[in-house]
Amino acid sequence: MGHHRAQIESVLKRSVQDVLSRGLADPRIQGFVTVTRVEVSPDERQGTVWCSVMPAERAPLVRQGLKAASGRIHRELKDKLEMRRVPRLQFRIDESLKREADVLAAISEAKRQDEKLRRYREGQEVEPGDAEPTEDEES
Repeated sequence: MGHHRAQIESVLKRSVQDVLSRGLADPRIQGFVTVTRVEVSPDERQGTVWCSVMPAERAPLVRQGLKAASGRIHRELKDKLEMRRVPRLQFRIDESLKREADVLAAISEAKRQDEKLRRYREGQEVEPGDAEPTEDEES
């Protein structure tokens, strides 16, 4: 990827985030919406904006709202940026942050189970509410 295109993507990422931070009138665009990355086509006419949405349940609704507001967002970017041509944007939901959170939660749960098994094997008391490890957990 060329340096020029990387600069365009960086400027678009900051600018789209700024527009979203100031808010749009569409009631579907609620929650915490963060622009995670922007990809611009080689001819710089099209761009894909990847967004993370919290809470995740709102993601499909937010995507619909962003699609409906893309014309307004494009106009605001044209007015704000000193670019000859501002790419037409399409919005996608970035699931990577949700997957990362799920993996971290699974790792945390595995550590907790491992510590519980270690305490059980050392003969320490199991805390109230903790079930004794099953045969699967002991192997």
